[in-house]
Amino acid sequence: MFREMRRSKQLLPADETAAVMNRCTNGVLACLGDEGYPYAVPLSYVFHENKIYFHSAKTGHKLDAISRNPKVSFTVVDEDTIVSQEYTSYFRSVIAFGSARITEGDERQRAFAALVEKYSGDQPEADKHKEVAACGQAHVIAIDIDHITGKQAKEYAER
Repeated sequence: MFREMRRSKQLLPADETAAVMNRCTNGVLACLGDEGYPYAVPLSYVFHENKIYFHSAKTGHKLDAISRNPKVSFTVVDEDTIVSQEYTSYFRSVIAFGSARITEGDERQRAFAALVEKYSGDQPEADKHKEVAACGQAHVIAIDIDHITGKQAKEYAER
């Protein structure tokens, strides 16, 4: 169903792929937008319980697209160092494919708490709990991952 990576020697092991997902702070969600145009939007996320979570306004282009077709891809770039004398860049990235859906109940609370921890982990615990409990104006969207791969520059793979 999903294509194998053509340059398999550059494939990141699963643990390194997860490390990239945990380390990065933003990625690009791609979905099918209006009138069949691709819609790719950068956003903050958390990789938690083998899913990708992000928050969203309750209305808008992103939510409309997901409602019409929940199949999405999500990409993060961990590193992209230009090496001018080699006419290339050394990179490390991850792409995930899955289905997006609005979370509810306990899953929503756990996901929102994970988002708060990732982006505001240095704040007092009481403030973080209050933020999670008070946030009702946003949806938390989950991407249930069907396929995920990490890839790195051949120079990193050879090390």
